[in-house]
Amino acid sequence: MRILVVSDLHYRLPHYDWLVKAADDVDVVALVGDLADVVNPVPFEVQVVVLEKYLQLLGEKAVVLVSSGNHDLDGPGAQGEQVASWLRKDRPGSVHVDGASVDIDGTRFTVCPWWDGPATQREVAAQLAEAGQGRPERWIWLYHSPPAGTVLCRDGRREFPDHELAGWIEEHGPDMVLCGHIHQAPWIDGGSWHDRLHGTWVFNAGKQRGPVPAHITIDTEAGTAEWFGVFSVESIDL
Repeated sequence: MRILVVSDLHYRLPHYDWLVKAADDVDVVALVGDLADVVNPVPFEVQVVVLEKYLQLLGEKAVVLVSSGNHDLDGPGAQGEQVASWLRKDRPGSVHVDGASVDIDGTRFTVCPWWDGPATQREVAAQLAEAGQGRPERWIWLYHSPPAGTVLCRDGRREFPDHELAGWIEEHGPDMVLCGHIHQAPWIDGGSWHDRLHGTWVFNAGKQRGPVPAHITIDTEAGTAEWFGVFSVESIDL
């Protein structure tokens, strides 16, 4: 299985256009948060209409997994905390969004939403506990914020550690966690696009401008992960 991982596209439409073409060569496309951009002059509701069309186009070519980030939130949910309600709607076919767990060829993908407070945090904890029951050979999470204890949460000046995610990784032991959120992590001194925590591989492709977004391609059969950055390409064996 070939998995294409991107995050933090922030409504940069040329990157979505590239992604639709790149989906021809992979089995799974994982979008790990911040599809939209709250500071973009395009109204948020218009962004959602355009992004829904891109998700439809991607879903015609590959399995699409979409987790929300902080820029995707559009109002309070049932618990009174901010949620990305447009990414909680059931979709037919091959597009799977916040709250979903889907098994593909011996791999379980669990798509975690951005949580805004204790109630939605508990929802994520319950989702992971349920998804871990009867898990298959491989388990991969999508979760926008990188975990504490890794270089992926550093932007060169400060750290933005997600201690809850680090605890859930220690508790459940997934094989991989796909993250984003910290745009600079792969390029700072001492940073990287990959790390390990309690034996779990954790990835953050970062964010860049230009015609091609920063991205990672994971090949589960070959046991490799390849990163495309601004000026270089790197690969590791898993």
